[in-house]
Amino acid sequence: MAILTGSCRFGLWHVHVSWEGDTVYRVRFARQGIGGAVPEEIRRYCAGRPSRLTDLQSIATAGEGVYPRIYRAVRGIPCGKTAAYSEIAISVGTAPRVVGLAMSRNPTPIVVPCHRVVAKTGIGGFSPDPAIKEALLAMEREGTVCMSEMREINR
Repeated sequence: MAILTGSCRFGLWHVHVSWEGDTVYRVRFARQGIGGAVPEEIRRYCAGRPSRLTDLQSIATAGEGVYPRIYRAVRGIPCGKTAAYSEIAISVGTAPRVVGLAMSRNPTPIVVPCHRVVAKTGIGGFSPDPAIKEALLAMEREGTVCMSEMREINR
């Protein structure tokens, strides 16, 4: 199989995805769309419909270094919930600043839901625009996008 690329809409933004099978290699937010397919679960999520993002794998979680450990911890944050940079840092044995760096370098946002990691005193950063982070969190808090993920977590 070859790596596929495509985009779907999320509000005023386009979500560009590079992927193969159930593995996602890159996710980026951009003002312009590109042609091509996007994994069904990401399309459903961006459309505000129930999705199972946990069915997708991220290249970011492979390995035993500090960043993969951070990304795996972030994947464990339930949909609609948040965790502070310091909480993630404690769980993997590093500093909050390292968690912040890992989030800024996350190659697969949404799949590794870095928007769920917040500062103790506010929302924290998100590239290319913190408004995207706020919109993702608001959509998740409505409870419609991750219903199947939430049911799985509650089992």
